[in-house]
Amino acid sequence: MDINKKVLLLAIYKKEEDETLNDVIKKMDNSKVFSLKEGKKYIKELRKDSFIKEDYLTMLGVSKAKEVELEFKI
Repeated sequence: MDINKKVLLLAIYKKEEDETLNDVIKKMDNSKVFSLKEGKKYIKELRKDSFIKEDYLTMLGVSKAKEVELEFKI
């Protein structure tokens, strides 16, 4: 999995309850992690991979996000 998708997945996992996926992508864009266009592409890919359904992480997405979180802690 691409490092940017991992970062986005983790950001979605850590987002506040009142934040949307668009808010998360905008934060990434403001932080210069990746552009808004790239963020939307990554969201589409994460949906295709069944990590996101509607605006929430699936159980598979939560599991992968926890795995990514552990990977970044090391």
